[in-house]
Amino acid sequence: MNPKEWLHRLFLPSWTRDQSPDRDHPHKRRFTRVYRRKRGIVRNLWIASGLAMIVLATPAMVLAITMGTTFLSFVILDETA
Repeated sequence: MNPKEWLHRLFLPSWTRDQSPDRDHPHKRRFTRVYRRKRGIVRNLWIASGLAMIVLATPAMVLAITMGTTFLSFVILDETA
């Protein structure tokens, strides 16, 4: 066992090693397949928004795109759906 693994076992909980959600963990949804898919959608949305910000490089458009993308990200990653 290398030193990194030893420190990992010593200080971090066991669920971080196998990436399985702990039943009592408050952020267990982050390890589900559905949430990871949503996170991928949000990542692609931010990449597309970034490209649009580069093309439309005025401060007003950058601010509008940033605010809209932030809102959409929160909507997509909402826990209720």
